[in-house]
Amino acid sequence: MDDDIRRVREESDIIRIVTQHTQLKKVGRSWKGLCPFHNEKTPSFTVSQETGRYYCFGCQAKGDSIEFLREMENLDFVAAVEALASQNGISLRYTDKKESRSRNRRKELVKLVAEAVDFYHKELLNMDKSEVRPAREYLKKRGLDSRIAEKFSIGWAPDSWDSLCNHLSLSNKDLVDSGLGGINKNGGQYDFFRNRILFPIFSEQGDPVAFGGRKLPEGDGPKYKNTSDGAEIYSKSQILYGLNWAKEEAARVDELVVCEGYTDVIGCHEAGISRAVATCGTALTKEHVRKMSRFAKNVVLAFDADSAGQSAAEKVYEWESEFDVLFKVADLPEGQDPGDLAFSDPEELRKIIENSIPHMQFRVDRVLEKGNLESKEGRAKAAIEAMKVVAQHPDELIRDQYIVQIADKCLIGVDEIRRRASEENSKSTTEENSSVGDIPNRPAERTTTEHQVIRMLIHKPEEVADWFHPVLLSDPLVESVFEALNSSADLHEANQMLGQEASDLIGRLSVEEAEDDRAVGVFSRLLSLAAERKAIELESLARQSGEIVEYQADISFLRRRVMELNEEGLHEIEEGMELRSWLIEKSEV
Repeated sequence: MDDDIRRVREESDIIRIVTQHTQLKKVGRSWKGLCPFHNEKTPSFTVSQETGRYYCFGCQAKGDSIEFLREMENLDFVAAVEALASQNGISLRYTDKKESRSRNRRKELVKLVAEAVDFYHKELLNMDKSEVRPAREYLKKRGLDSRIAEKFSIGWAPDSWDSLCNHLSLSNKDLVDSGLGGINKNGGQYDFFRNRILFPIFSEQGDPVAFGGRKLPEGDGPKYKNTSDGAEIYSKSQILYGLNWAKEEAARVDELVVCEGYTDVIGCHEAGISRAVATCGTALTKEHVRKMSRFAKNVVLAFDADSAGQSAAEKVYEWESEFDVLFKVADLPEGQDPGDLAFSDPEELRKIIENSIPHMQFRVDRVLEKGNLESKEGRAKAAIEAMKVVAQHPDELIRDQYIVQIADKCLIGVDEIRRRASEENSKSTTEENSSVGDIPNRPAERTTTEHQVIRMLIHKPEEVADWFHPVLLSDPLVESVFEALNSSADLHEANQMLGQEASDLIGRLSVEEAEDDRAVGVFSRLLSLAAERKAIELESLARQSGEIVEYQADISFLRRRVMELNEEGLHEIEEGMELRSWLIEKSEV
């Protein structure tokens, strides 16, 4: 084997191999060009035909023809040697007989699948057969003309039980091991595919290993049928359709685009997005991600919106950490997939792929877009739902950045969002499989300023009834209790109007003593908190609109009043009524 490897190195034309990936220009006795391993504008990549070696003065990549092929094609050493040996007509002699038999068997099965690819492709192009016309019409309707069919070796399996078997005349073992057919209970052979459009599936090295079969609209059976995982050379959890075509562009731009179907991949390639791949009838797996990480560190999910957002959501963040990749999402129009958009508006598809956003950002945006951000209740609910998404990310620093975004969008203070997020995380760790309600959760023993308001309304309503207003409250649960108390004749009637959680709050506060609730102090703290929230809201609106000057006077007024309240507090209720009226007036604008 060592002699064979030496011969492969000596007989491989490194200039021919390298120029398949980057242009070279002869300078003296060497060749120079842009390095294919890193982005550069000035050529620093040098190749010597005499020594059969290359070296980059920019990134220090170096090696011979075998090493170059390994790096560019993401092959192991043996696979690279085999590929070069095949190109140069060199027969390899394996010292490990078991490995030799395994590799030879794989070659035999790949050859059989290649013959099937050729057979099915010719069947599709056979104009003399009227029964193939529906398949060609369906492909044409999807934008896949004969040129594209030839480019991607698309085929058609006749509506027959044994057309391929009769054509290939295989042994039962070869038929089963290759995944091309099976044996019925009477010992007869049958084709695995019939009356289906076939998309050949290739390994990343370009070896045909399987098929994806799409039924015609009037056909029977499942929409898609793939070669069985029982085939010796095919595993759907590891193979990505189109990777053999996508790997070159993926390595160049450091990005792969993952679609759901074969026609999506073909459409992307036709639209100039040659880095597109698809899983073969299965969800994205850890092995898929491991393989993709060898070619690119950015992975764009070009699924429909719901699938993209939920696809292996929690696992995505684990994979990002384990394989050092970043998952992004292409925000496709509702009801459209890449295959359709590629032919109807390829420029729009390219723009959507280019503008893809991180997976977490996409999910948070979707939650906030669905929320009602016009009301305090809606903003609180949207914030809680968005926080539930953010909580799935394992990195605390990344979580905190999204918390800041949520706070800004929902016009809620960052510290308040962090507090509620912390409470939610504590609840999750202590209550297995617990779910978050539509309103903020709190430890039962914690009594807030707003709880004190309710407690005073319950115990001494005649004293405080005219002080408070919903605009001073931030907790939707407290606000619902406040409104029930104000519109009811007594506590019992108010209790009947409320849900379980609000009723529980009334129950707890109604039995707690209110003697320690100094009315002026509670009102002072309530005003300070309300003014702080309003200042945060105006600052968020100023940032979103870019009209800082328009909001500056009100923000300065509120910040000044908050500082005064925090330092001195109110001495008389009347001192706070002006600020209360101002807040009510601004809430109505």
